[in-house]
Parts: sequence; structure tokens; C-alpha cells
Amino acid sequence: MNVLRAVPLSRHLSPVMEESSKKRRVSHVKSSSKTSISNLLNSPTSHHPDRTDGEDRFVEGSILRLTMINFLTYDYSVVQPGPHLNMIVGANGTGKSSIVCAICLGLAGKTAILGRGDKVGLYVKRGCLKGVIEIELYKKGGNLVINREIHVESNQSLWMLNGKHCSQKIVEEEVKSLRIQVNNLCQFLPQEKVGEFAKMSKIELLEATEKSVGPPEMYEYHCELKNFRNKERELENVVKEKANFLERARQRNERNKHDVNRYYEKKRHLDVIELLDKKKPWVEYETTRKELEDVKKERDEAKKHLLTLKQAQAPMLRKIQRIDEQLKPTEAQMEAKNAAIKEASLKCKQKQDQLDRKHKEIEDIKQTLRLKQMEEEDHQKRISNTRRTIEDLKAELAKVGELPDVAPQINAVNDELKRIQVERAKIESEKSDLRREKDNLCAESKMLEKKLNDMNNMMNAKEEKLRGRHKDTHIALQWLRKNKQLFVGNVCEPMMLVINVKDHRFAKYVENHISFHDLRAFVFQRKDDMEKFMTEVRDNMNLKVNSISAPEESCSRRPPSRNIESLKRFGFFTYLREMFDAPEEVMSYLCHQYRVHDVPVGNEQTKSMIRTVIGEPYLKVLYTANERYTLKRSFYSNKISTSNSAVHPSQYLSILVDTEEKLQLEQQFKDCELKLRDMDARIKALQKEISVLDKRENELLVKKKQLAELKGKKRQLEQKISTKQDSLRQMELNVMDLNKIELDTKEKSAAVNAQKVTIVGVLMTQMKLRVKLTMEKVQIALDKVGLMAEKTKLENDCREGTTELKTTDQKCNRLEQRKIQLRDQCKGLLKRAKMICGMQPDESLPEDLCNAFSELPDTLDEIDAMLNEERSRAECITGLSENVVDEYNRREQEIKHLEDELEAKNNALNAYRQNISEAKDRWLNPLRQLVEQINDRFSDFFRSMQCVGEVDLHSESEEEYDKYGIRIRVKFHNSTQLHELTPFHQSGGERSVSTMLYLMALQELNRCPFRVVDEINQGMDPINERRVFDIVVRTACKETTSQYFFITPKLLQNLKYAEEMTVLCVHNGSHMLSPNKWDEKTFITRCRQRKART
Repeated sequence: MNVLRAVPLSRHLSPVMEESSKKRRVSHVKSSSKTSISNLLNSPTSHHPDRTDGEDRFVEGSILRLTMINFLTYDYSVVQPGPHLNMIVGANGTGKSSIVCAICLGLAGKTAILGRGDKVGLYVKRGCLKGVIEIELYKKGGNLVINREIHVESNQSLWMLNGKHCSQKIVEEEVKSLRIQVNNLCQFLPQEKVGEFAKMSKIELLEATEKSVGPPEMYEYHCELKNFRNKERELENVVKEKANFLERARQRNERNKHDVNRYYEKKRHLDVIELLDKKKPWVEYETTRKELEDVKKERDEAKKHLLTLKQAQAPMLRKIQRIDEQLKPTEAQMEAKNAAIKEASLKCKQKQDQLDRKHKEIEDIKQTLRLKQMEEEDHQKRISNTRRTIEDLKAELAKVGELPDVAPQINAVNDELKRIQVERAKIESEKSDLRREKDNLCAESKMLEKKLNDMNNMMNAKEEKLRGRHKDTHIALQWLRKNKQLFVGNVCEPMMLVINVKDHRFAKYVENHISFHDLRAFVFQRKDDMEKFMTEVRDNMNLKVNSISAPEESCSRRPPSRNIESLKRFGFFTYLREMFDAPEEVMSYLCHQYRVHDVPVGNEQTKSMIRTVIGEPYLKVLYTANERYTLKRSFYSNKISTSNSAVHPSQYLSILVDTEEKLQLEQQFKDCELKLRDMDARIKALQKEISVLDKRENELLVKKKQLAELKGKKRQLEQKISTKQDSLRQMELNVMDLNKIELDTKEKSAAVNAQKVTIVGVLMTQMKLRVKLTMEKVQIALDKVGLMAEKTKLENDCREGTTELKTTDQKCNRLEQRKIQLRDQCKGLLKRAKMICGMQPDESLPEDLCNAFSELPDTLDEIDAMLNEERSRAECITGLSENVVDEYNRREQEIKHLEDELEAKNNALNAYRQNISEAKDRWLNPLRQLVEQINDRFSDFFRSMQCVGEVDLHSESEEEYDKYGIRIRVKFHNSTQLHELTPFHQSGGERSVSTMLYLMALQELNRCPFRVVDEINQGMDPINERRVFDIVVRTACKETTSQYFFITPKLLQNLKYAEEMTVLCVHNGSHMLSPNKWDEKTFITRCRQRKART
């Protein structure tokens, strides 16, 4: 058995003391106890261990040496593993996982791989400013030494490769070239990631396996295939789209082809219409020209006939002319007599109008007299009526004087009205006070309602966050609120809703301390209620929710281990429990499970005194301003190891809602509502009292009015009698003198009659003159009638000749006008015809037009008929334009272009498919062989454990290369079937066994330089742990396998070991030997002596 020892300053790796007949490989540390840490930090690569001839047994990329300086719990340590199985054994907290962290970070791995702190500076030993990791890797032609110096303050690293400074990128490339993959769970499985192996999907497991044990090109082929498949899909989509687009273009063009034919047909009709439109003005011109020649000929013949008729009618016309000359003075005389008669008639009319006005004036005088008489008659009637009214009022006054005095009754009514007003004022005052108090209560109620709404809005915001993060819990919450009556004990909603932090600054501590699984958990007072709830929501509703049963004995008031006053000197100001409020059941569970009553919270002072603080007893978990510290006390050495992590900002508990304040507000709001209802009732009662008073007041006012009217009636009657007597005296003074008025009327009538006599004399004179002029006019008319009779006789004698002459003359005039009109029309038609044909005024008709016109009709009727027919046919072809033809031709070109593109894409697609087929053969066949090899080993391992396990290549579709995956199926009991390895179906120990055996199946394929598995046997039962250990030893110690690191805190007794394995025992304690006192030979001698004594 190879024995490796490494000597750190504060923690020591001691070898297993066991004799061996074979040559042993012993590691030495080139340092002594006097070597200072600063010297080691300044020159870590100067201490190279002596090499033996066994290096040729290492696989290229294996770890020859690991040096840690000020790293986690180590001050200084050098680890030199063996070429095969390296088993690192030590109790919890001794520093085994620190070696795993050093391997990961020293090979440029990310902190996320380890699942611990997210900052690399957190891995430097507390109190130190920097730490160093140095790893020496075996490489043919010269080993590779990687040095990483970590600085805490800047959280940065300095890298060196073979003693030369370099970038992290160069280190990553060198590590990759040696096929080291610390981010691959199949190669590097740290303690915090063991559970994640079973959570890997089949696809992720395949990729990890390809990278770990497949040929270097296998994963590249897989990626290439996936890229090819994606490009093939893209090409298929492009080809499909182009084929569809081409088909649609063809269909559209096929439809447009008919439109194009119709367009050309319409164009032919339009061309014929254009020719007809050009020929029509020429035909119109020729027709009009011929008509002009005919009119000229007809006009000349009419003129000759008119001259003959005029010569035959000349004698009679001269006689008629002489009579016309005699009639002219007669007409003038008639007009003069008419004017004189008109003037005389006008004067007669004027005098008659004057006479009518005088008649009307006399009638107006008589009407005025009649009106005065009627007015005096009415005046006498009013005097009589007034006298009667005075007599009636005097009689009524005599009756009123006999009634009793009503003044005492009026005084009594006034007294009662005053009493009512005082009582109403009192009630109104009380009512005003109540209203003011009501207004104050309303304002207070609104304020309380607003505060409650604000709190409810904050609760709603919490619920929205819960729904966004875990929808199933939110659905279960809604069900719980509707069915709370089903439960006997108290049921608390998810903790994140009922926990109310007292200050938003405290939320991050509470939220970091309680896991999210518990924050979204429902808390039950009774277990039977919890089981009923889970049956409904988990089994019936198929929801994934968490529920918790509070401790039967309440822990919410459990006292802390130490009074907070004793810790204030370290900066602690409170315990975590004091930072929030929660229902009794929730607080009891948190005190029991998370010990929130015993977790102190400090500030920056605590951070600065942390080395002193962690020495205090009873402290297991504590918080500074921005970090959480967990303290563990070693079972062996009683030394304290600490781990810390950053306190992340709060996501759920930063919304503050004070439950007690909310309950108080709700109670205050209810009290306000009760007071408001009571005040409304009191105001209503007061209003009713006011209504009764108002009714009584109205009755008294009516009574007072009646008494007042009775008291003032006598005075009113006396006043009325006095007024009527005054009015009577005034009317008697205003009596008219009718005799005087009648005398004035007669005098006015006589004067008007005298004026009428004068007007009548003038009227008679004008009427005589009009009669004389009328007689003279009659005589002149008789003379005119004689001449007209003679003229009529002559006209009758030549009437026939005159009619023909007139008709002929009219015809000549008409023909002359027609000739002028046709001549102008011919000029216009000729000009229009040439303009339509695009000819110059002096240009003759072109020969091509003459030939085209010769094929068309020669008459206007035929041309119009043909035009109507052609236009009708053209109009039937609608909705077309030259764009249709242009679009058709353009699309034809596009179709041809698309056909060429489609052919090119199809060729490219076929070429891609050929490439995919070739790449598939290169990738799939070796992969299947690889999976078969893994399956053979995996099945053998399970068979040796009396279990069944299979590994196969799984794919939903053979062509979907990104869906290929490795499926692990296992069966641990004879009564069950093979089930796929998942995080849910198998137990934790079964998952650990399956994971370990799969990694061992990969181990024999020996593609990666080393593998690391940290504490994978934690959940195994002793039988499976022993079987797995035998398989690990048997497999990892073969000469053909690579380096293997197996970390475990415990080992079963009587295990089988192999000579090829290396055991590294990690010890931790205050009594460890210093490096210069470590002597392996002395240990062996003492061991032999002890055995001899026994």
C-alpha cells in the first residue's frame, strides 16, 4: 500500500501506518516549523518535492501535488496523491472538503461549483489578507504547475503558470487541453452537489458523460449535429416557405393571366374607339360641307322667286303706304286727347278724395260726442255703486263693534311660541354638537379605513410575490381561506405572509435564516388538521405545498442561552426573535427549529471583533451587519470551525405589516361604526322632536293670524269707509257738461260742411272738361276707322301675294343664316378633326389614317352604333389597368427567380442532410458503443450487489439530436420494477449508490485525468456502503484507470483494501506534532513495540 503523508502547520494529514513489502512512495515537505508563512506566500513554487520513478503510472493531467497556504482552515499543507484511488478520511470539520475546494479553485473552477461562498475571497483563512493554491499536474514533456494567489480585499486572483504570470483564460485553456472538467459532475462531484447528480436531466447527463469519457471529438460531433439539425430545420422552413410562396405566386399569376388577356382585349376595343373618335369629326365635317353646298343653292333660288313677287305687288303697296302716311297724324292727335283726359280725370279724383276726407271728419266729430255721452253714463253708475258699498261697510262695522277683545288670547299664543323657540334652540344646539362629533368620527373612520387599506395593499403585495414565486402555494392559500371552518385548531397562512418584521432593515436577517421552503409553508396547531389539509391540496388538487405542525409544547417564549446585555460589548443589540412578530404557532416552530430566540444580531463592531466573538460559548449561529457566521465545535479537539456567507437582501419580508396594529385599527374602525350608528339614531330622534315642535308652532301661528285678523277687522272697515267716501266726493266733482259738448260738436260740423261745398264746385268744373275732351277723341277715332277700313280693303286685295312674298323673304333670311352657320361649323369641324388627329392646320390627312379610316363605317349613324358597341364591350371589362400587366410580368420574373432559389435551397438542404448523415454516423455509432460499455459495467456492478441497473441511450426522435440523453434505470428490490433514477422516486441512499456506481462505470473508460467524489456514502446503509466500497477499490485500483479521489468522514470495519490505493488521514487537534518532529520510522517502531507488548 502506498502511503502518503503531508505536514501542514495547523492541520495535518497523517499516513495510514501499515507495513508493506512493496516499495513505498513517501512524500516530503520541503519546509520546517521555522519557515514563515510570508516566505511561503512569496515563493510557493520554490518547494518542489522529490520525484520517484512512479510518475509514469500517472495519467496525463493527474494531480502530483497540491499546496495550500492560508486556505480555509489550512495555514500551510502539501498533499501528494497517488496515481489511482486516493481515499481521504477524517472526522467532520477536519478539512477534507477544503482539499476538494482547493482542487476546484486551483484549476480555474467557479465558486458556484462548490455550492459554498460566492466570493473567492471567502476561501482565504480568516484573518489573512491573501491565500495561495498551487497544483502540479502530470504532463509528458514537462509537468504543469498552476499557482493562484487570492486577495481578500479586492476579491481578485493572480495567476502563474510554471512560474510565469498569466491570465485566467490561459489557465482555463491549459486545463481544458488536459481534459479536466471541474464543472462536470461526472468528473468532479463536491459534497454540496451530490444531490444534484440525480437531478440532472438525461440530456445533461449525456453531455457530461461525453465530455468525461468520450473521445475528444464526440462532444464536438454532438454539438455539430445539433447545429446541423438546427440549420436543417431552418433550411426546411426556408424551403417550405419559399415553396409555399412560389405556389401562391403561381396561383396569383394564374388568376392574373385571365385579367391580362382581358386587359389586352379591352385595349383592342379602346384602339378601335380611338380610331372611330378620330374618323367621326371628319365624317361630321364632310356631312356639314355637303349640307352647306345644298343650302347655298337653295338660297339663290329663293332670292330669284322673292324678286318676282316684289315686282307684282308694287302698285297696291304704294296705295297702302299713302294711307299709312295719313294715319300717322291721327295717332298723334289721339295721344294728345288721351293725355288731356287723363289730367282732367286726375284732378277729379283729387277733389273726390278731399270730399271723402271731409265726410270722415264729420263722422269723427259725431263719434267723439257719442263716446263722451257713454263715459258720463259710466261715471254716474260708479257713483251709484260707491254709495251702495259705503252703506254695506257701515252695516258690517256696526256688527263688528259688538265682538269681545282678543288681545289676551294673542299674548298667550306669543308666550307659547317663545317657549317652543327656546326648546327648539336647545335641541338644535344638541343636534349641532352631535353632528360635529359625527364629522370627527367620520374623519377618524376614513383615516382608519385608509390605514387598513394600505395594510391590505401591502398584504396583497406579499401575496403577489408568493404567487409569482410559487403558484401552487398561492392556490392552496385561496382554498384555505374558503375552507377554514373544516379545521379544529389554528391554521396559519404561509410564514412569509404572517411574519411581520418590526423594521425593514431586519428583514434580510430573518429571511436569510429561514429557508424558502419553510417561508412558504402552512403552520398547523394540530397534526390531524395538517393531514386533512395535505390530503386535499396535495392528493386531490395535485399541488406541491409545504406544511408544518407546530410543537405540542410551545417554544415561543423559550429564553436565550445568554442575556443580550452580556453580548452588547461585542456589538450585538438583539436576538433574531425580537426583530419580528408572528402568530404563536409560527413563533413556536421557529424557536424550536431555527432557535431564533438564541441567534444574536450584531453590527460592524461585531464584524471587527469576530475572532473574539467566535470564542464565546453557546454561540452557534450569529449575524453581523452583512454576514452570517455558523460555528461548529470539533468533537475531537473541541476547536471551533466557522463558515460564513453573505446576507442577501430581502425579497419577501421587507414589506412591513404590524398585525397587532392592524387588529387594533380594525377594532377602532368597528367602534367608530357603532358610535356613528348610535349618533345617527340620536340625531334622528332629535329631528323627530323638532318636527313635533314645528307642527305645534305652525298651529299657533295660524291661530295668531286669525286673532290678529279679527282684532284689525274694525279698523280696516273704518279705513275702507273713509276711502270710499273720499272717492265718492272726487267722482261727484268730475261730472261732465254734455250740453256744452253737444254745442261745440254742431259748430265743428257746420264749418266742415262749408268746406265741402267749395270742393264740390271745383269737382263739377273738371268733370265737364273731361266730357268735352272725350267727345273730341271720339271724332278723331271715327276718322281713323274710315282710313283703316280703306287700308284693310287694299290689304285684303293683295293678301295672297303678300303672304307668299313674306314667306319667301323669311325663307331667304333663314337660308342665309343657315349658310353662315354651316360655314362656321365646317371651319370648326375641320379644325377639330385635324386637332384630334394631331395634324397641323395646313397639313393634309396622312395615308395610314386614310387606310385605317377606309376599313371603318362612312356614316355617322354607323360610327355611333359601332362606338356604342365598342364602348359597351370595353366598359364590361372593369377594374383593370396597366399595373395588372406590369404586376403579371414582374411576378413572372419573381416566379422564375423563386424557382432558381428553391432549387438552390433544396440542393443545400440535400447537402446538409448528407453532412448530417455522415456526422450522425461519426457520432452515434461510437456513442452507442460507449453507452453499451457503460451499461455493461453499470449492470455488472448492480448485479454484484444483487440489484438490477441499466444505462441506455434515450431519444424521443432519432432526428432530434438535442433531445438525446442517457437514461439510468435501477431496481433495488425484487418486488419492484426498473425505475428511472430521479430526485423523487428513490431514497437518498439509493440515489447515492446509483450515482457512485455510474461514476465507477465511467472510471474504467479512463478518459479524464482524475475524478473527485466527496462524501457520497453519507446516505448509504452499511450493506450497500460495503458493496460500493469493494467496487470502488476493485475498479479504481486497476492499472488502466485514472486517478480517483474518494472523500469520506467514516469507514466501516474490516473493509478490503488494495495495494494500489493511497489513504490520506486528515487529523485536527491542538496536540498535533510540528512538521520537524514528524518521523514515520519512529511511528512504525513504536507500533511494533506496542504490538509485541500485547
